[in-house]
Amino acid sequence: MLVIGLTGGIGSGKSTVAELFAAHGVPVIDTDVIARELVEPGEPALAEIAAAFGEGLVDAQGRLDRARLRNLVFDDAAQRQRLEAILHPRIYARVREELSRIEAPYCLVVIPLLVETGGAALVDRILVVDAPLELRLRRTQSRDGLPEAQARAIAASQAERDRRLSAADEVIDNGGDRAALAAQVEALHARYLTLAGQPSR
Repeated sequence: MLVIGLTGGIGSGKSTVAELFAAHGVPVIDTDVIARELVEPGEPALAEIAAAFGEGLVDAQGRLDRARLRNLVFDDAAQRQRLEAILHPRIYARVREELSRIEAPYCLVVIPLLVETGGAALVDRILVVDAPLELRLRRTQSRDGLPEAQARAIAASQAERDRRLSAADEVIDNGGDRAALAAQVEALHARYLTLAGQPSR
Protein backbone atom coordinates (compact mmCIF):
# COMPACT_ATOMS: atom_id res chain seq x y z
CA MET A 1 0.00 0.00 0.00
CA LEU A 2 1.23 3.46 -0.93
CA VAL A 3 1.36 5.77 2.11
CA ILE A 4 1.02 9.50 1.45
CA GLY A 5 2.08 11.90 4.20
CA LEU A 6 -0.04 15.06 4.10
CA THR A 7 1.49 18.12 5.74
CA GLY A 8 1.49 21.91 5.59
CA GLY A 9 1.77 24.96 7.79
CA ILE A 10 -0.94 25.97 10.24
CA GLY A 11 -4.04 27.24 8.41
CA SER A 12 -2.96 25.76 5.07
CA GLY A 13 -6.10 23.62 4.80
CA LYS A 14 -4.84 20.11 5.60
CA SER A 15 -8.17 19.02 7.07
CA THR A 16 -10.11 20.23 4.03
CA VAL A 17 -7.73 18.40 1.69
CA ALA A 18 -8.03 15.24 3.79
CA GLU A 19 -11.85 15.49 3.61
CA LEU A 20 -11.68 15.79 -0.19
CA PHE A 21 -9.49 12.68 -0.45
CA ALA A 22 -11.80 10.82 1.95
CA ALA A 23 -14.71 11.69 -0.37
CA HIS A 24 -12.91 9.59 -3.00
CA GLY A 25 -12.90 6.66 -0.59
CA VAL A 26 -9.30 7.11 0.52
CA PRO A 27 -8.56 5.98 4.11
CA VAL A 28 -7.25 8.88 6.23
CA ILE A 29 -5.26 8.65 9.46
CA ASP A 30 -5.11 12.01 11.25
CA THR A 31 -2.34 12.37 13.83
CA ASP A 32 -4.13 15.33 15.45
CA VAL A 33 -7.04 12.99 16.22
CA ILE A 34 -4.63 10.39 17.59
CA ALA A 35 -2.91 13.04 19.74
CA ARG A 36 -6.26 14.05 21.24
CA GLU A 37 -7.11 10.40 21.99
CA LEU A 38 -3.74 9.88 23.69
CA VAL A 39 -4.43 12.60 26.27
CA GLU A 40 -7.93 11.50 27.22
CA PRO A 41 -8.50 10.95 30.98
CA GLY A 42 -6.76 7.79 32.18
CA GLU A 43 -4.30 7.59 29.29
CA PRO A 44 -0.62 7.09 30.25
CA ALA A 45 0.49 10.03 28.11
CA LEU A 46 -1.74 12.40 30.08
CA ALA A 47 -0.22 11.25 33.37
CA GLU A 48 3.26 11.75 31.91
CA ILE A 49 2.37 15.27 30.69
CA ALA A 50 1.00 16.16 34.14
CA ALA A 51 4.18 14.88 35.76
CA ALA A 52 6.38 16.83 33.34
CA PHE A 53 4.45 20.11 33.19
CA GLY A 54 2.45 20.25 36.41
CA GLU A 55 -0.81 18.80 37.70
CA GLY A 56 -2.46 22.21 37.13
CA LEU A 57 -2.78 21.35 33.44
CA VAL A 58 -5.41 18.72 34.29
CA ASP A 59 -8.85 19.89 35.44
CA ALA A 60 -11.14 18.40 38.09
CA GLN A 61 -12.68 16.06 35.49
CA GLY A 62 -9.25 14.73 34.61
CA ARG A 63 -9.12 16.53 31.27
CA LEU A 64 -6.13 18.31 29.79
CA ASP A 65 -6.27 22.11 29.58
CA ARG A 66 -5.13 22.27 25.96
CA ALA A 67 -5.08 26.06 25.70
CA ARG A 68 -2.88 26.38 28.77
CA LEU A 69 -0.50 23.68 27.52
CA ARG A 70 -0.35 25.29 24.08
CA ASN A 71 0.56 28.65 25.64
CA LEU A 72 3.23 26.97 27.72
CA VAL A 73 4.97 25.07 24.92
CA PHE A 74 4.75 27.54 22.06
CA ASP A 75 6.64 30.16 24.03
CA ASP A 76 9.42 27.73 24.96
CA ALA A 77 11.23 25.46 22.49
CA ALA A 78 12.62 23.25 25.26
CA GLN A 79 9.14 22.68 26.70
CA ARG A 80 7.79 21.94 23.25
CA GLN A 81 10.48 19.32 22.75
CA ARG A 82 9.60 17.74 26.12
CA LEU A 83 5.97 17.45 25.02
CA GLU A 84 6.95 16.03 21.63
CA ALA A 85 9.17 13.43 23.31
CA ILE A 86 6.12 12.22 25.25
CA LEU A 87 3.61 12.26 22.41
CA HIS A 88 5.38 11.62 19.11
CA PRO A 89 6.63 8.06 19.75
CA ARG A 90 3.12 7.10 20.88
CA ILE A 91 1.51 8.86 17.91
CA TYR A 92 3.76 7.13 15.38
CA ALA A 93 3.26 3.74 17.06
CA ARG A 94 -0.51 4.23 16.70
CA VAL A 95 -0.11 5.26 13.05
CA ARG A 96 1.84 2.05 12.31
CA GLU A 97 -0.86 0.04 14.09
CA GLU A 98 -3.64 1.68 12.04
CA LEU A 99 -1.69 1.30 8.78
CA SER A 100 -1.38 -2.44 9.42
CA ARG A 101 -5.18 -2.74 9.42
CA ILE A 102 -5.90 -0.81 6.21
CA GLU A 103 -6.46 -2.55 2.90
CA ALA A 104 -6.48 0.00 0.07
CA PRO A 105 -4.35 1.01 -2.92
CA TYR A 106 -3.14 4.01 -0.94
CA CYS A 107 -3.92 5.95 2.19
CA LEU A 108 -3.31 9.39 3.60
CA VAL A 109 -1.58 10.13 6.92
CA VAL A 110 -2.07 13.72 8.08
CA ILE A 111 1.07 14.79 9.98
CA PRO A 112 1.22 18.56 10.61
CA LEU A 113 4.83 18.39 11.83
CA LEU A 114 5.98 15.71 9.36
CA VAL A 115 9.09 17.61 8.24
CA GLU A 116 10.01 18.73 11.76
CA THR A 117 9.65 15.41 13.59
CA GLY A 118 11.00 12.70 11.30
CA GLY A 119 7.57 11.53 10.19
CA ALA A 120 8.88 11.05 6.65
CA ALA A 121 10.13 7.61 7.71
CA LEU A 122 6.49 6.48 7.94
CA VAL A 123 5.45 7.50 4.43
CA ASP A 124 6.31 6.82 0.79
CA ARG A 125 5.50 10.27 -0.55
CA ILE A 126 5.05 13.73 0.94
CA LEU A 127 2.14 15.94 -0.13
CA VAL A 128 2.39 19.54 1.04
CA VAL A 129 -0.64 21.84 1.19
CA ASP A 130 0.63 25.36 0.57
CA ALA A 131 -0.92 28.81 0.88
CA PRO A 132 0.42 32.32 1.45
CA LEU A 133 1.32 33.08 5.08
CA GLU A 134 -1.12 35.96 5.54
CA LEU A 135 -4.01 33.82 4.27
CA ARG A 136 -2.98 30.98 6.61
CA LEU A 137 -2.86 33.37 9.56
CA ARG A 138 -6.33 34.73 8.78
CA ARG A 139 -7.74 31.19 8.57
CA THR A 140 -6.09 30.21 11.85
CA GLN A 141 -7.37 33.27 13.70
CA SER A 142 -10.88 32.75 12.32
CA ARG A 143 -10.92 29.01 13.10
CA ASP A 144 -9.29 28.98 16.53
CA GLY A 145 -10.07 32.49 17.79
CA LEU A 146 -6.38 33.18 18.37
CA PRO A 147 -4.84 36.65 18.52
CA GLU A 148 -2.60 37.42 15.56
CA ALA A 149 0.60 37.33 17.65
CA GLN A 150 -0.12 33.78 18.82
CA ALA A 151 -1.03 32.59 15.33
CA ARG A 152 2.27 34.02 14.07
CA ALA A 153 4.18 32.35 16.92
CA ILE A 154 2.69 28.96 16.03
CA ALA A 155 3.52 29.48 12.36
CA ALA A 156 7.07 30.49 13.29
CA SER A 157 7.53 27.31 15.35
CA GLN A 158 6.85 25.14 12.30
CA ALA A 159 9.21 24.31 9.45
CA GLU A 160 9.95 27.15 7.10
CA ARG A 161 7.82 27.11 3.97
CA ASP A 162 10.86 26.55 1.73
CA ARG A 163 11.95 23.58 3.82
CA ARG A 164 8.49 21.98 3.57
CA LEU A 165 8.31 22.57 -0.17
CA SER A 166 11.78 21.13 -0.75
CA ALA A 167 10.69 17.93 1.02
CA ALA A 168 7.50 17.62 -1.06
CA ASP A 169 6.87 15.06 -3.77
CA GLU A 170 3.62 16.86 -4.63
CA VAL A 171 2.25 20.29 -3.70
CA ILE A 172 -1.37 21.45 -3.53
CA ASP A 173 -1.96 25.19 -3.86
CA ASN A 174 -4.72 26.17 -1.45
CA GLY A 175 -4.62 29.88 -2.15
CA GLY A 176 -7.85 29.75 -4.17
CA ASP A 177 -11.41 28.47 -3.72
CA ARG A 178 -12.72 25.03 -2.81
CA ALA A 179 -13.48 24.12 -6.44
CA ALA A 180 -9.86 24.70 -7.42
CA LEU A 181 -8.74 22.65 -4.42
CA ALA A 182 -11.12 19.78 -5.28
CA ALA A 183 -9.80 19.68 -8.86
CA GLN A 184 -6.23 19.33 -7.62
CA VAL A 185 -7.24 16.54 -5.22
CA GLU A 186 -9.07 14.69 -8.00
CA ALA A 187 -5.98 14.84 -10.22
CA LEU A 188 -3.72 13.65 -7.43
CA HIS A 189 -6.13 10.85 -6.54
CA ALA A 190 -5.79 9.52 -10.09
CA ARG A 191 -2.00 9.90 -9.90
CA TYR A 192 -1.74 8.03 -6.61
CA LEU A 193 -3.93 5.20 -7.86
CA THR A 194 -1.62 4.88 -10.87
CA LEU A 195 1.48 4.91 -8.65
CA ALA A 196 -0.15 2.22 -6.50
CA GLY A 197 -0.68 0.09 -9.60
CA GLN A 198 -4.44 0.58 -9.73
CA PRO A 199 -6.52 1.89 -12.64
CA SER A 200 -7.80 5.38 -11.87
CA ARG A 201 -11.55 5.61 -11.60
